Amino acid sequence: MKRILTLLVISIVLVSCKKNVEETPVETETTTEVKEITYASFGDKIESDNALVAELMADKYKNLTVGDSISAKMVAKVDEVCQAKGCWMKLDLGNEEQVMVKFKDYGFFMPKNIAGKEVIINGKAFVSEVSVEEQRHYAEDAGKSEDEIAAITETKRTYTFEADGVLLKEE
Repeated sequence: MKRILTLLVISIVLVSCKKNVEETPVETETTTEVKEITYASFGDKIESDNALVAELMADKYKNLTVGDSISAKMVAKVDEVCQAKGCWMKLDLGNEEQVMVKFKDYGFFMPKNIAGKEVIINGKAFVSEVSVEEQRHYAEDAGKSEDEIAAITETKRTYTFEADGVLLKEE
């Protein structure tokens, strides 16, 4: 009887110690990893969806005249940022065109080290004429040389954007 009880206890211990094996799915060529994109937010809270790519925004600018404005959201790469305060930035529209971005009511600034990074901006797009004096001021803020600043001698038709919110893609 003692042997039967011992065998029964050993059997119960062995059965209870059985290792549970979880099956892991086999990866196939169609399995992809989805990485969530994160953004640092500046100014008003905006969403990243429904933003026009820079090239499409450039086409919209071509149809505007001085004094026209449209509400827009766009995604583009930063070319330059004000090195004094981060109070403006220039974005690449493709085809060697840029848009000058200022911030609504001077209400927020961007980091000075974001050249080459992607941003999403929301606000008003318009075409303006920039005086020689203002162009020289921006060139000085950008850290341009005295010769480059002196070479600015004519008003310039520019694409301008007043952003109320900006998302900076984090890497």
